[in-house]
Amino acid sequence: MYTWQYDSTGQLLKSNCPCEAVLDTALTLFNNKKDLPALAAQRRPFILGAPIGLVWIADCIWDGYEPERTIILGQVFTTEVSLDSIYTVLTAMQNDHELNVSLAWQQELGRALEQVPTISITLTNEYAVLLHYCLTGEKLHYHDIVQCPPAIISARTGKKQKRDRHMVYRVEKGLLRMVREGDLNYKAARDLSDGISPGVPVQSRDPLRQAKTSAIVFISLCVRAAIEGGLSPEQAYSLGDNYIQSAESGKDISEVAAISGIMYDDFIHRVHACRVNPRYSKPIQECCDYIELHVEGKLGIAELAARAGYTEYYLSRKFKEETGVSLNNYIKFAKIERAKFLLGSTDESIQEISDKLGFCSRSYFGSTFQKVVGCSPADYREGRGTV
Repeated sequence: MYTWQYDSTGQLLKSNCPCEAVLDTALTLFNNKKDLPALAAQRRPFILGAPIGLVWIADCIWDGYEPERTIILGQVFTTEVSLDSIYTVLTAMQNDHELNVSLAWQQELGRALEQVPTISITLTNEYAVLLHYCLTGEKLHYHDIVQCPPAIISARTGKKQKRDRHMVYRVEKGLLRMVREGDLNYKAARDLSDGISPGVPVQSRDPLRQAKTSAIVFISLCVRAAIEGGLSPEQAYSLGDNYIQSAESGKDISEVAAISGIMYDDFIHRVHACRVNPRYSKPIQECCDYIELHVEGKLGIAELAARAGYTEYYLSRKFKEETGVSLNNYIKFAKIERAKFLLGSTDESIQEISDKLGFCSRSYFGSTFQKVVGCSPADYREGRGTV
């Protein structure tokens, strides 16, 4: 492995790498070297990564209470990665405006990466612990190593970006909640998830393999959510096995993505069907479904009555008789459930959520939320509620 030394500002001091320029640029593109002092402040070894599978092992030499130099071992791969798959990732990042490098630089990087060794993640961790011991004399364990997700330069903003793991988790919870509840109004949440995470961040020789892995993980999560929502284990696992086999047999990435979308739609509709109350008449059930699908906006009794073919008075009376709650309260509860989802899985402001759900003011939205949920929207977002 090559060795690199950087000063406290991230400036390269020296290295023994013959491809110094291109590989130093790669480190700059995928990890912000100005962040190295902040990482060093934890006084633990840290491992830097890149979407193309590169890994750097880093630690610091200290001058009293200040990091004097950052020592880096690498780059290395922790799994076999082909140049074709690397070029595919770089091209995808270019197309998504996450990266802006020339074709000539990509080809130069490819030539440099042919000299980069591949070692196991276990051995990588051993080198990190060993480096720390050599620099400080302190013995650590593998769990003491700081794992740093890669950062990339956005061609749109020029700023460093990292995969927001917390947001990924929030959106994932929201997606699975919709399966558990058979929520037919799921398309906006699915679109949001596509913009948050490209899937399981594994590296392999074949990008299609990565797409299949992501699809299989997603299908497995949806199977369990569907069972929690009331679908029988026999039906849920059988469906899941079929979809996993279809994803595994996919011929290209677009086909695998389509299978994943069809699977999600199928599970939501099946859970919704098994949660339909058999006591509801068809017009009342259709009314409930319409409210669920159009909860983000203004919903009026006149519109619902016209769709059901009833007068407003008759619909209100029949709805209360069958569901046990008034139509206005049912709409209010549906909107608050949607608000809980938006608060837990998006960064939209409380005012934006209030407007989206058709409340006349933020204060009315807040008071309604407080009465139904038992806490304010802000408190719910801070962690008192769950998605």
